[in-house]
Amino acid sequence: MAKFVGAHVSASGGVHNAPKNAEAIGAKAFALFTKNQRQWKAKPLAKEHIDAFNEHVQKAGIDKKHILPHDSYLINLGHPDDAQRQKSLDAFIDEVQRCELLGLDKLNFHPGSHLRKISEEECLDRIADAMNESLRQSDSVTLVIENTAGQGSNLGYKFEHLWYLIDKTNDKSRVGVCLDTAHMFAAGYDIRTREAYEATMREFDEIVGFEYLKGMHINDSKAKFASRVDRHHSLGMGEIGLDAFRFIMNDERLNNIPLILETIDDTIWDKEIALLYSFMED
Repeated sequence: MAKFVGAHVSASGGVHNAPKNAEAIGAKAFALFTKNQRQWKAKPLAKEHIDAFNEHVQKAGIDKKHILPHDSYLINLGHPDDAQRQKSLDAFIDEVQRCELLGLDKLNFHPGSHLRKISEEECLDRIADAMNESLRQSDSVTLVIENTAGQGSNLGYKFEHLWYLIDKTNDKSRVGVCLDTAHMFAAGYDIRTREAYEATMREFDEIVGFEYLKGMHINDSKAKFASRVDRHHSLGMGEIGLDAFRFIMNDERLNNIPLILETIDDTIWDKEIALLYSFMED
């Protein structure tokens, strides 16, 4: 069964360091920020960094389709204020274009927040418009919407939100979804037992469809079920427990996509990757 597990590794010192950090933990996939996620603007990618990135990816033996870059947490494509939304859109398009320069075919992002100033639907429409503009100004990157825990005024905590955005996009061949297990659980989608896991995945398939699933974030949750609180934990140490991750590693519908750890202790990522592979049944 083709599973590709990794983690969201550091790109400190330049994007070319991310594949080296992934290789060091035995990853077959990885996520990274292509710029400092705490800053709006970044220097353009230097040619030598792009070349080194490509070289290190090849050396690590990781296929680029198993790399899932993440945009800056500052970006809010659904911002109710026009000027702030434009600032986010400009930054997002820059990140899409950075992915293209690196030869990466996906960009993972959190949909956005209404900040309790506009309705959920108005906010979703603003996000969808931003996605369409980003697709118009790029050629090859698939926009991968991440489900959220629904903390604060964040949208994307219902599968229906994800489908609403996909449905509104003009080019459905370049849009997809990343499912975060901790966010799913905190939003009220149970995956702790075989029955609950199958029911949740069936609901996802009926509302969104597995053809749109482009990656997963593999996290346990410090927060309680349906708490709408976003707190990741190491595997087996949170409220979800290990069984859910066994189900994931043996689910053929999740083959050939990046499975990315964002658990809280990066010193044990190598052990968590090995643990996940040990769950695979022949």
